Amino acid sequence: MSKSTVIKDFPASGHDHTLCIEDAIAKAQEICTERGERFTELRRTVLEILWRSHRPMKAYEVLEALSATGRRPAPPTAYRALDFLIDVGLVHKIESINAYVGCSDPESGHSGHFLICVECGDVAELANKAIDKRISEGAKQIGFEVLDQKIEIEGRCQACR
Repeated sequence: MSKSTVIKDFPASGHDHTLCIEDAIAKAQEICTERGERFTELRRTVLEILWRSHRPMKAYEVLEALSATGRRPAPPTAYRALDFLIDVGLVHKIESINAYVGCSDPESGHSGHFLICVECGDVAELANKAIDKRISEGAKQIGFEVLDQKIEIEGRCQACR
């Protein structure tokens, strides 16, 4: 089996989130420009909020953070911004906890393999093409077409163990 690539590691203590936010925004702007998509101020702010926390956030937490910036968008507006960010590949939705997290490698097509710490709530993301391929091949054998893959694994991060 091929080696997994760590896309987003658990944040180290003393980690400078500012660099991550700046990098994520720059990548987002570049991707949206290349694809002819509008990277509106609201979409940018939502992405910044997600990266600032470095933890998965529920939609209502994003709404609260938007309100703290002086914006008061209606919930559907925030959900549309989140949906856009997911569609472009800038954000992942972690279904098991109904929360959103920024993607560290939006340029590469990958499935989300998420390691979720049950103690602190931090999330790491891995990519493993061999796992993706085996799932697709197994599904194909029974006539199933895989459209998207997400693997969510709960455990404890090194800091919480």
